Amino acid sequence: MPLLPPSGPARRLALMALAVCVLSVAAAVVAFVQGSFVGIVWILLAGISSNMAWFYLRRAKLQRAEQSG
Repeated sequence: MPLLPPSGPARRLALMALAVCVLSVAAAVVAFVQGSFVGIVWILLAGISSNMAWFYLRRAKLQRAEQSG
């Protein structure tokens, strides 16, 4: 069973949200290394985008299950 659902709008949104999550974590690390507290905002953005990624992956999985049976 593949980890990601077949291509479609939900999968694309999930991958985009995952990319935003990874980039925001990297930005938070850079901000904290430089001594800036703006990293807190990047951490919050990472949390929101990771939740969006899980939501869209789950949504795509449920849609695939509805279509198959």
